[in-house]
Order: sequence, then structure tokens, then C-alpha cells
Amino acid sequence: MAVKANVLDQIKSDLDACIGKRIKLRANRGRKKIVEAEGVLEETYPKVFVIKLDASNSVRRLSYTYSDILTETVELTVDDNRIGLDNI
Repeated sequence: MAVKANVLDQIKSDLDACIGKRIKLRANRGRKKIVEAEGVLEETYPKVFVIKLDASNSVRRLSYTYSDILTETVELTVDDNRIGLDNI
């Protein structure tokens, strides 16, 4: 369990360094529904992070947990670098 916590802490610190940067988001919503969007990483919190989407989307903000990145439900790309297990 401690190893998993360290991985989540590493993902959070990677995202902390990207606050304010443009992000490409690809999220699996289940049943073959995939959301692809671009926005800015607005804030990171102890359990979740928030992405402010571009004005073209009807939803303005999306939030996900760090475990969503760990389980690869959400893929984030910053400057052509993928955030998550590839960096660890």
C-alpha cells in the first residue's frame, strides 16, 4: 500500500509543476465513450485536480482523482509529454 501512495504522490507532484500549463485530456467514461478536450490545469488538491476547459465546451471545468491517472482511465499530455506511469 505504501508503494501505491508514493506513486500517487509522484503523480501529484508532476501535476503541481504543470499548474497553469495547457493540457490535452483523454478520459474513458465507460461503454466506449471517450472524452477528448484541451484546457489549462487550474488547481491541484490533496485528492483531486481541476482542469479548466476551453470556451468551446459546454462544461467549463472537469475534476479527476490521481488514481484515475494511475489506472489509466485519464490520460494527460503536457507539451507532448504524458503525465503518469511513463514518468515514474
